[in-house]
Amino acid sequence: MRDRPRLPSSPAFWRSPLRGTRFTAVLGLVLLGGITVMFVTGLVSYAAYNPDLSPVNDTTPDKGLLGFYLFDWPAGPSWLYRLTQGTHVTLGVTLVPVLLAKLWSVVPKLFALPPARSLAHALERLSLLLLVGGGLFEFTTGVLNIQLEYVFPGSFYPLHFYGAWVFMSAFVVHAALKTPAAVRAVRERSTGDGGEGPVADEGRPASVPPVDEAGLASTRPAEPTISRRGALRLVGASSLLLFLTTVGQSLGGPLRRTALLAPHGGADPGGGPNGFQINKTAAYAGITEAETSADAWRLVVTGPAGTVRLSRADLLRLPQHSSSLPIACVEGWSTADQWWRGVRLRDLAALAGYDTAVPDLLVESLQRHGAFRRAALRANQVSDPRSLLALYVNGEPLSPDHGFPARIIVPALPGVHNTKWVARLTFGDL
Repeated sequence: MRDRPRLPSSPAFWRSPLRGTRFTAVLGLVLLGGITVMFVTGLVSYAAYNPDLSPVNDTTPDKGLLGFYLFDWPAGPSWLYRLTQGTHVTLGVTLVPVLLAKLWSVVPKLFALPPARSLAHALERLSLLLLVGGGLFEFTTGVLNIQLEYVFPGSFYPLHFYGAWVFMSAFVVHAALKTPAAVRAVRERSTGDGGEGPVADEGRPASVPPVDEAGLASTRPAEPTISRRGALRLVGASSLLLFLTTVGQSLGGPLRRTALLAPHGGADPGGGPNGFQINKTAAYAGITEAETSADAWRLVVTGPAGTVRLSRADLLRLPQHSSSLPIACVEGWSTADQWWRGVRLRDLAALAGYDTAVPDLLVESLQRHGAFRRAALRANQVSDPRSLLALYVNGEPLSPDHGFPARIIVPALPGVHNTKWVARLTFGDL
């Protein structure tokens, strides 16, 4: 069956003259650096949710040893989460052409027969299956999530989290086995474009075949229509195009209009002081004007001093403070810095009976259904002087879509934990 050229298991089936060790090696080394950065920033994003603080924040139960690296997420600098998550998402989108080209370059290996020549070979093929499957799963779920297409058979967070560990386990094994050969192939000075043919290697006569340690080159190559260097340039140009049409959603400002592939690209929605990005409208969350009116809405604050119920007018009589902070979301988008004004969370903690040490805080929204209607904040976040129960933004009362009558705003906090339509604050150890 291997000798029948019409079957994928036959080397003669794969006739592209572009495949070869160096072509694959260049793509592999780019992915080695890029995926490593993505994995680290992904772990950082998970830590930013403070999943060890409270079951409320833990979107990946039973993580066990996989949470070994978790730490108390800092409240500064204020742009920290915008940087780490913007890097994670933008780099992920940028690497899509590189990943697809890399998979195309090695696809003959997936059909090679026999499927296992030895136990070691069987383990290598299994790791390859996990690598390819895991890579496609992680990139696909990530792209769907940033496009706000929630079509997953469950929550995105545990799927992406556990999928990342499976993929990275195979990725580390593969990198350890293949990186030395990839580096040798790239350093081979006699490789590149040139010679007498479109895909002949630079500095090597076309009659001398290039080194192909991995056995990726076609045994019966077709007539070339593009050089290997040209193919690499095409992949690079595709990645650059995706970068330019995505990165603006993280940087904000005028560059947001270049983020054509991002749901939060383009001009700011609406106008005026409240004219900046949102993920969830009041209507979507089921928030009605009747429950946010001055007569109906009360903020319930609970602590050692008991329970206090405050109207918006009561909150406005407390000392007011201002902070210039962005909102940064797990989907990779962020706003420019907005000017928020309201009551410091640590002042509300004092009102609840914590005069000295500031405790953790559980925030609950008027929203009754859906994810992230509650969030837990660490003591260091509550005590930061920039952390507010915001009542105004950019000099005007919050709009319903931005959380009227009151919302949380904390520096460097993932956007979904900056809870809107706040109904209750419970101070204490969580």
